[in-house]
Amino acid sequence: MPYHQTSEMRLYSSSRQRLYLNASERQRFEHAARQEEPRICTLCLCLLYTGCRISEAINLTVDDIQFDEAMVLIDSLKKRDKTHIRQVPVPEIFAQQVQDWLVSKPHHLKLWPVDRATAWRWVKGVMREADIHGKQATAKGLRHSFGINAVMNYIPLNVVQKWMGHADMRTTAIYAQVHGPEERQLAERMW
Repeated sequence: MPYHQTSEMRLYSSSRQRLYLNASERQRFEHAARQEEPRICTLCLCLLYTGCRISEAINLTVDDIQFDEAMVLIDSLKKRDKTHIRQVPVPEIFAQQVQDWLVSKPHHLKLWPVDRATAWRWVKGVMREADIHGKQATAKGLRHSFGINAVMNYIPLNVVQKWMGHADMRTTAIYAQVHGPEERQLAERMW
């Protein structure tokens, strides 16, 4: 059965614009997010560090963060017919930052009790502050950049698949189909 790439899983737009943040943009986004108030900072960093969808992030509760293990438990919303929780490791400093921010928040409450549009505006605002413009300057661009970053850092595709909640490895494999500087970086591993 031939593989047909869906419009949802592309790394470049039809006009050849990149749909993911490259390494320098990821760094700028992280730096800009850290300048924001805690709720915006932690949401943006959660998207950056976990590759979750924005709707998955705004559904997270305090109980979904395993502070001692530095893990985030994400309910994969694309699997509507069954419960599918994926466990994604995050930097310890991020887990500590969230824990410090949430010191008095009840555990059953959502971390970011905002709607999708508000969360999207927060991400776009941080993108502007980081001087990231174009089709990649979105929450979906952060998700794609998580996949690219994982592949570029030697994370096996089956682990990337698990972290991103993909049912099919063909969906995950798109992150190995990089171009430009990322493709060159992959090629340099052989030399």
